[in-house]
Amino acid sequence: MSRKKWTSLEKPPLSRPVLDVIESMGFELMTPVQAAAIPLLLSRKDVSAEAVTGSGKTLAFLVPLLEMLSRRNQESPWTPKEIGAIIISPTRELALQISEVLQVFLAHEQLKHLRQKLIVGGGSIEEDIKSIQNEGPTVLVCTPGRLEDLFQRTGTLNLTGRVKSLEFLVLDEADRLLDLGFKTTINNILSFLPRQRRTGLFSATQTTEVTDLIRAGLRNPVLVSVKEKSTINTPSRLQNFYKIVEASDKFIALLNFLNSPSIQEAKIMIFFPTCACVEYWAGVMPHFLKQRLILSTHGKMKNKRKNVIERFRKEDRAILLCTDVLARGLDVPEIDWVIQWDPPSNAASFVHRVGRTARQGNEGYALIFLLPSEDAYVNFLKINQKVELNPLGNECSQGQLDLKTVLDKLHKLQINDKSIFDRGVRAFVSHIRAYTKHECNAILRLKDMDLGKAATGYGLLQMPRMPELKTLKADNFIGPDFNVDIQKLSYRNPQKEQARQEKIRAYEETGQWPTKKKHKKLTESWEQSKKNKLEGKTKKELRKAKKLRKKETEAAEEKKGKKRKTLYTQEDLEQLANDLRLFKKLKRNKISDEDFCKEMGIEDE
Repeated sequence: MSRKKWTSLEKPPLSRPVLDVIESMGFELMTPVQAAAIPLLLSRKDVSAEAVTGSGKTLAFLVPLLEMLSRRNQESPWTPKEIGAIIISPTRELALQISEVLQVFLAHEQLKHLRQKLIVGGGSIEEDIKSIQNEGPTVLVCTPGRLEDLFQRTGTLNLTGRVKSLEFLVLDEADRLLDLGFKTTINNILSFLPRQRRTGLFSATQTTEVTDLIRAGLRNPVLVSVKEKSTINTPSRLQNFYKIVEASDKFIALLNFLNSPSIQEAKIMIFFPTCACVEYWAGVMPHFLKQRLILSTHGKMKNKRKNVIERFRKEDRAILLCTDVLARGLDVPEIDWVIQWDPPSNAASFVHRVGRTARQGNEGYALIFLLPSEDAYVNFLKINQKVELNPLGNECSQGQLDLKTVLDKLHKLQINDKSIFDRGVRAFVSHIRAYTKHECNAILRLKDMDLGKAATGYGLLQMPRMPELKTLKADNFIGPDFNVDIQKLSYRNPQKEQARQEKIRAYEETGQWPTKKKHKKLTESWEQSKKNKLEGKTKKELRKAKKLRKKETEAAEEKKGKKRKTLYTQEDLEQLANDLRLFKKLKRNKISDEDFCKEMGIEDE
């Protein structure tokens, strides 16, 4: 099927300013999702669009958004207190990216009557309120948590009043919004919005949760599903590879791959399972790849992520280490390779990760490292996600590094700086615990992994203490050739080393190691401690809810004047207690029947 030109849209046609900007971007033809969704949205229908990552979904909702707002402006100009469109995205990075593309359009002379504001977490909400009041934006590009907070704020902003004329709501990466636990937040936001609006929901996958959201937020939607081929879920020009390696050799295999002549000039993203893994390898890899720029980002970095991504965009040969926080929405067309340290927590995440390359019709490559016990994952992906993986040829991994050389260097780095040792232990432990939460745990089982080899692959000086090691195999660990006293390792950072020395002195004086937090029992596994924490939280919330209900009931009764009156006075209670004492005395023969009757006021007949 041939792709259509932007100028081919006739019912209704696009305005000249919008076409000018699209042409300046170099887009002559529409992608399938754009050709399908834009005419429907412009004809004032709600649309739910499913399309593979990198298929041009951003323009598929920005173009109709601009057309709707411009046409309404011709009829009745937008006032500073009216918001005409809201775009909700799951992450700050994606929201920023959308805002940047939108700003290219709004820079056009004939579109300057529209204004936008980026509203995301991490900054001061008071500043966001002031900027909305002062700038009077027509479009909000935001993350769900911050938007919900603004709606719930009382004061001079009155965001609910500003959205009464809302024309268009966009839920971008809807499946990711729900994966991140924003279902309740999205439903709360929908309750503040007018029902007479157009809604566009865009997603890479259609899940049960997405279907529920469509029912709740869209009115008689048109469902659009666009895939480049009926047999694949990934971009058509993406080549997927896998390499099976032992856990102890995984880092060496990665280094040899990155040192291959054909990879030297490539821009690469490497996905790790946890934030701790990113931090550890980001500190270690520059010592092995001195000619390459190594960048890193993860979900806990918050405000630093923006600067890291901007630098990654500008550098030609950069390597970015990251977690799944960048598995969605990041649009850097020049990314050549996406590498995965191990299988992601669910099969859908695999598709989103590799979708960072081969975007907008470009070629791209992806590689995943698998353990010998994980070889069934290749067939699993083919069945579950319709993704074909091919074995990686030797021509792409011709490096000369060997296990002993790499381990010696890793051990030396940790001995010279205890911070690297600490990060290595945290990375390994977090990796193992993340592995237990794989959705496809029927083929990715922790009991099949050799934890000794896995720890060797991280270059640890010793096996860490963790409950999982009591029942699982960890015999093949390879540590340093010499004994290392971990307690004598020092920090290169002077402040951290000073704090360590103070703790040592306190231990020598008191016999107890000072700590701010009480250590968990060594016999308690991480899964069990998490379960206990959740149960404790649930019980606490239950008690809180009961107290709240009791207060509300008492307040309601008092308000209605129906507060229950006391059945007995204090005098009545004292009299009853006295009667009980007399009865006990009578039973124990301490008083006569005559005295008992006299005290009780009972007269003989």
